[in-house]
Amino acid sequence: MHVNQQTLEKLYSAFVRLDSATMAQCYAADATFDDEAFSLRGHREVTGMWHMLCDATKAKGRDVWKLVYNGIEADTAAGQAHWEADYRFSATGRMVHNIIDSRYTFDAQGLIQTQRDRFDFWAWSRQALGTPGLLLGWTPFLRSKVRATAAVNLKKYLAARP
Repeated sequence: MHVNQQTLEKLYSAFVRLDSATMAQCYAADATFDDEAFSLRGHREVTGMWHMLCDATKAKGRDVWKLVYNGIEADTAAGQAHWEADYRFSATGRMVHNIIDSRYTFDAQGLIQTQRDRFDFWAWSRQALGTPGLLLGWTPFLRSKVRATAAVNLKKYLAARP
């Protein structure tokens, strides 16, 4: 198995356990992460997001947490994975089943340099937000609001961490 594929296996097996400390070991110092809710730059922001999400799940939803992953492939240049997460969205308490496809690049040490996650934002927003997500989930307005809220939440979380 290529070292970059081992990195992805380590990342996802830790995520199953909500082990954000081990997840953080998989990212380069100047890593970037982008998805529908976050656009993050640097190890502190990227791994801070995972710490925040894992902590929130442990606090308010460990009883319903489930992550399955497959399709992990990686070579010297790039990698990919498919994963599905079932969780309670902490802001509303609503249950979500999110289906994500991730693409990666790696540095020379086999650490994640870039991660781009893609998922159906409208499907996610209908589950996580209920009627507002159903009615507005397809709009740039709601997407921008979710991104702004996520950024504020991460900033507060990071400020409280040493």
